[in-house]
Amino acid sequence: MTTEIEWWDYDDVGELADAIAGDVQFVIESALDARGSAVIALAGGKTPFPAYEKLAQAKLDWKRVTIIPTDERVVPLGDPLSNVTGLAKIFLPKGARVMPIVPQATPDYKAAGRSADALMQDLHWPLDFCLLGVGGDGHTASIFPGPDFDEALNGPKERRALGVLPEPLPAEAPVPRVSLSRAAIASTRALMIAITGDAKRKVVEQAIKQGPSSAYPIGRVLSEVELPVDIHWAP
Repeated sequence: MTTEIEWWDYDDVGELADAIAGDVQFVIESALDARGSAVIALAGGKTPFPAYEKLAQAKLDWKRVTIIPTDERVVPLGDPLSNVTGLAKIFLPKGARVMPIVPQATPDYKAAGRSADALMQDLHWPLDFCLLGVGGDGHTASIFPGPDFDEALNGPKERRALGVLPEPLPAEAPVPRVSLSRAAIASTRALMIAITGDAKRKVVEQAIKQGPSSAYPIGRVLSEVELPVDIHWAP
């Protein structure tokens, strides 16, 4: 299977943010027209947040939009490491439904994953849109090498989320995670990746070239995706 991938290059992160916001607005409008509601998954991390600030200014019927994080750290709501807390600050004032997938921190990350999966079964599926980031190590969402890597890639197709323990734990956020599964990401109606910097671009290009045998999680995820993927990049 060859995934159709298109690169979009920008001069700076401001241009990148404008382009992403415009594209996501179009996807949401299309979903609202077609199905009356939209369910989208948005990445955490620093790169996409300027795009979210711009997207939040769009005149959309936000009450019909549900936003989930592509992945979440198993920490209490309000914690600086919580992805959904950052998303809620931007989109809740607009009237969107921002759904915490880890309502409370628990020592049992696998239980947190099962609970997130159950919460997501209530959403209309597949997702209308998913925006992924990529780490310098090639992880995407919270699909990391470690004891749960195979499960995240090859678990049951109907499983939407699972608990993941990265190995080693990333220094900037040394906590277990809950992540969308590869199957959940691959089934989305529209998929976009946002990255900055030459190092990450090299990782993604190499991962795509390696395909299903890639050592990088992003390569393994993309090898299963049948729809066209837009990769937005700025230096």
